[in-house]
Amino acid sequence: MAAGYTGGLELTWTNKDKALLSTGDGRYDYTFVDRADYRVSEVRLLHEVERVEAQPREGRPDGLPEPTTENLLISGDAMHALDILNKVPEYAERYLGKVKLVYIDPPFNTGQAFANYDDNIEHSVWLTMLRDRLRQIKPLLSDDGSVWVHLDDAEVHRCRSVLDEELGAENFLAEVVWQKATSPRNDTTGFSVSHDSLLVYRKTNRWVPNRLKRLATSNTSRYRSRDGDPVPWRDGDATAGKAATNHPMVYGIQHPVTGGLMYPTPGRCWGKAQSWFLEQMNEYAKYELRDIGDEARRAIICGTTPERVKPGVPAIMLAQPLEDAARAARARHEAGNWPELVFLDLDKERIQRKKHLADEGRVPETLWFASDVGGSLRGKNQVRDLFPDLHAFATPKPEELLQRVIHIGSNPGDIVLDCYGGSGTTAAVAHKMGRRWVTVELLSATIATYTKPRLARVVRGEEPGGVTTSTERVADADLPADMTPDEAQEFNRLLNKVVKGVDLDREAIKALRDATKTRNQTTAIWHGGGGFSHYEIGPSMFESVGDIVVLAEWATQGDLAQAMCAQLGVRYRPDGIFAGRRGRVRYVILDGLVGHGTVEAILDQLPEKEIVEVWATQIDLDAEETLRKSRKGSRLTKIPEAVLDTYRRRAANTSPFNRRTQEPEAATHDRH
Repeated sequence: MAAGYTGGLELTWTNKDKALLSTGDGRYDYTFVDRADYRVSEVRLLHEVERVEAQPREGRPDGLPEPTTENLLISGDAMHALDILNKVPEYAERYLGKVKLVYIDPPFNTGQAFANYDDNIEHSVWLTMLRDRLRQIKPLLSDDGSVWVHLDDAEVHRCRSVLDEELGAENFLAEVVWQKATSPRNDTTGFSVSHDSLLVYRKTNRWVPNRLKRLATSNTSRYRSRDGDPVPWRDGDATAGKAATNHPMVYGIQHPVTGGLMYPTPGRCWGKAQSWFLEQMNEYAKYELRDIGDEARRAIICGTTPERVKPGVPAIMLAQPLEDAARAARARHEAGNWPELVFLDLDKERIQRKKHLADEGRVPETLWFASDVGGSLRGKNQVRDLFPDLHAFATPKPEELLQRVIHIGSNPGDIVLDCYGGSGTTAAVAHKMGRRWVTVELLSATIATYTKPRLARVVRGEEPGGVTTSTERVADADLPADMTPDEAQEFNRLLNKVVKGVDLDREAIKALRDATKTRNQTTAIWHGGGGFSHYEIGPSMFESVGDIVVLAEWATQGDLAQAMCAQLGVRYRPDGIFAGRRGRVRYVILDGLVGHGTVEAILDQLPEKEIVEVWATQIDLDAEETLRKSRKGSRLTKIPEAVLDTYRRRAANTSPFNRRTQEPEAATHDRH
């Protein structure tokens, strides 16, 4: 059981104690290995392939997002890419604890990616892959960040358990249902699947979603200004929540005209502090707090008995004669621009709260229709329009779907991460929306064919589809009061049906059409700009010769020093004989034998009060003893044995069932 994770359910599966390794670069083919295996423990290097940038443009329209430039397209396994972002200092300082949104669309199960495994192992492969990636993703997330996992119904129930275990059940936010198909597949023998799921988790309770633009129908039909308030509003409930047995927010409010007492409906309580209600009621007449001994009435609302209800909760009562209060209340009502607490009819004992149109927009909901965010067909068509001569990409998501995810979970300038990049939809939309992004794709053919060309077009402003433009229905006439352009369009559609079978006056019909005329208005939200760097994950610094692990042929001299700095979590900054430093520790990486002469040369260059770690492919044990005695705390260790031993020690100290933070760790080394 994980530390700090007591009392929760835990999903187990075959080989859960193992790590998952891609057995061949550039394909979904996995095997289970020990967690100490260098192939999963090693921190690889990134090698830049190309920098893609747009030519500077003048006259950028106001209101469009500022193009971002610090973006990464990474070719290779997500396992290595996430390790690099976590542990290599020059990347960790940019991404560790700073990623606002992670969207992952991992390979779905049931034969789509893991067709060569039997059912039991197939699920184990998928779950281990997900678990390992979540453990690497979590430390990258900012405290107000979120993870969105997109999947079909094959693994959603098991995935939820893994997410609970790794991110905390208390951090579950929602299961969003996305309508990916709008018509059934009649060749299906069982049910035709119309949806995918997006499981949404936060890192901490600091996460706050961005709200969506209100629906056009909400803007006018539900919101009005019946009292002259400059901001349209609708009437809302003045009560909230659930009334506990001793709830202090259950009390009476005396009506200013009838004198009757108003209470929350049974099981509920007033929605704001009593001081706020008192202030609001004083807008209508003079009020005060007074204990009226109404425990029996309040007990009914709280669902308990009078002796158990909270005693001494005062009511909000009139502090002037009822006749004077009624006169003041009617005068205030006639004056207009009412307080936040309103009486729609002063003769009825019912109060409500104003809900203004400016109330932060529409809260995100969990049911997303294809008509709003597109379906699978739209996603395929968008990629097909970009690459008409290529075979259709298998499972592209519509840009509108990612636009909603990115809008809810991030702001311009924030970092968006997708470690299963596919055709590049997440990165493309993030770029158009002014976010910084990192996307990783395992298959080099996919990057060469789809991902990189698509992102290059986005940067150059040559990708006109998807969310590059925004289309909305606008009025082309003075519409009747309270009618939206969408409603006018629907009215015309129905009118055309009606007039086909009815003999109506043509002039009247024309007048109706002219009075409700609308048109589509398209606005560009992206014109190109910014840039990204394409990197490839480098090869392993090790190779196996039978049962022996040795250094790869390329890992020599400066390349070896850079690779070793990655393992040590030290920034590679050559300075004479030193490869890097952290605090008062200097690091020397040597491809060759270190004897007494080399140790003396190192000590001559080592500043006072500093220590040194020397890593070498060959060492003289007497020289090691000399170094330790000459500068206490210094050490001399052998490559690759000491590195491999560090991997084993880390694996032994970390239970595979524990949740891990994966913070960058300084290596500690035994004597060899």
